[in-house]
Amino acid sequence: MKAVDVRAMTPDQLNDELAKLKKEQFNLRFQKATGQLEKTARVKEIRRDIARIKTITAEKSVGSKA
Repeated sequence: MKAVDVRAMTPDQLNDELAKLKKEQFNLRFQKATGQLEKTARVKEIRRDIARIKTITAEKSVGSKA
């Protein structure tokens, strides 16, 4: 997911996407614990996407308050 795509989303879409990514992150951790994880790089991608969404959400909230 690119930052440009995330910036184009509304706050509601960002919250929905964040919830979806956190659910996927949980499932990936569960797969890793049981030894069923195939794409190990996906864990890193998800973690970065979550951070990207949180950062842009914070930027938007600060921008709207100013």
